[in-house]
Amino acid sequence: MLIDLHTHTYPLSHDSLLSPDDLIAAAKGSHLDGVCLTEHDFFWEHDKVAQLSRRHDFLVIPGIEVNTENGHVLVFGLERFAYGMHRMHELAQLVGEANGVMIAAHPYRRQLPFELRHDGDWGEALVRAAANPSYKQVDAIETHNGRGSERENQFSRELRDRLSLPALAGSDSHELKDVGRCATRFERQITGLDNLIVELKANRFAPIVLQQPR
Repeated sequence: MLIDLHTHTYPLSHDSLLSPDDLIAAAKGSHLDGVCLTEHDFFWEHDKVAQLSRRHDFLVIPGIEVNTENGHVLVFGLERFAYGMHRMHELAQLVGEANGVMIAAHPYRRQLPFELRHDGDWGEALVRAAANPSYKQVDAIETHNGRGSERENQFSRELRDRLSLPALAGSDSHELKDVGRCATRFERQITGLDNLIVELKANRFAPIVLQQPR
């Protein structure tokens, strides 16, 4: 199954130009089997996600992208915001209590300099990034982000190799042109949030690039 684990829609994600209906239509057109709604610091109500899924006869799974002090994290298994979630150790505790999962999103952000002026700058940036304490808490890392450049995603892949974390992909869709760039292929059938979490914990998945990077 091909599932996009990282998408954004308006109005819950203020910077998205995609409605949920447009996202799902584009995902179907890209031959995906499902999408996860991971709005910025906002939760979808599970019954509304179920209604959306039934209306389109398409797999839709609720999640969230949490902006923490140590970077952005995709979370599956929580249902509401709690004070302190912006602190990684508190978020990890909440997710652990809920038996959920956490994924490091676009790890190149804030960690890969825009310009590398000297020999060794790339390697030094990787060393600094690998020391980020958040990576001790996450279950996987997004090595392919649909809005990232090849250079940025290469940084994420090399960081993943240093950390020995499972790798996956998400489009990070904010507009129609983003949908279908990449996704995560799961070995087993995914029917909803519960077995998505099971399969993520079991590491039965792989990142898939569906369109060449920009």
